[in-house]
Amino acid sequence: MMTIRLGLVGVGKIAHDQHIPTIAASPDFELVATASRHGSVEGTPSYSSIEEMLDGPETIDAITLCQPPHVRYDAARLAIASGKHVFLEKPPGMTLGEVAALAEQAETAGVSLFASWHSRYGAAIDDTRAWLAGTTIHSVKAIWKEDVRVWHPGQEWLWEAGALGVFDPGINALSVLTAILPRRFFLTDATLEFPENRAAPIAADLTYVDTAGVPVAAEFDFRQPGPHTWEVHAETAAGTMLLAKGGNELWIDGVLKTTAPEAEYRGLYDQFARLIAAGKSDADTTPLAHVTDAFLRGVRVPVEPFHY
Repeated sequence: MMTIRLGLVGVGKIAHDQHIPTIAASPDFELVATASRHGSVEGTPSYSSIEEMLDGPETIDAITLCQPPHVRYDAARLAIASGKHVFLEKPPGMTLGEVAALAEQAETAGVSLFASWHSRYGAAIDDTRAWLAGTTIHSVKAIWKEDVRVWHPGQEWLWEAGALGVFDPGINALSVLTAILPRRFFLTDATLEFPENRAAPIAADLTYVDTAGVPVAAEFDFRQPGPHTWEVHAETAAGTMLLAKGGNELWIDGVLKTTAPEAEYRGLYDQFARLIAAGKSDADTTPLAHVTDAFLRGVRVPVEPFHY
């Protein structure tokens, strides 16, 4: 397959930390242009908007969108209408309806749309799914806790009405649960803690059950100082399982079974290349649907104000 010429929109922390080095190392992609209000990549043509980038002289085959989700739909719609394949950072949109509309537009335009969930590409995800499929699960609990000041410094958009708050990392846990568990699960109870001065939650306590009656729970918190916790615990007939480091280590009864260096974004770009080559899309919104259910059903509890 020929090299896919890529435009990157939104040159912020996640782009610098993950996308740019992954693209540079990929055999499938070449970064040929960027569009961002504040960031750029040395040696790569840069523009202040996606409109300017699309009007530039560079030939672009595909576009990765890394800007905040509340402005992503318009950019994705424009890219699709211009005949570009589109990679959506997580979450893929502000609403389920947005992503469904983009999927229809991509199909009509004959381009690939990829709603990426990076945690599903953790080194231990496949082994964990296979291990759980071979035993009887008694209970499952995801714990996703971190310090928002470390991981999202000064990102005020995260707290706006319609934004995800703690579900921005929490949706990673939901993407993992929906990847490793053998059956669908659904929400039965939820408590969401909202700072008095914010329109998005800072913590969430979620209770689920799967279609076989197995209890599934999740705890998300943006207020954990020090090291983060990104884990899934399961009690099963075959022993106690721990999926640690966001999906990159599998432990069974305290024994490490699977580990490898983090390569989630390499997995994402490999999948994007495969989708483009096959003329297919992958626009799964199941994790976002679980977030929507939490906002719909959750009891909102006010807590102390949050300030950076």
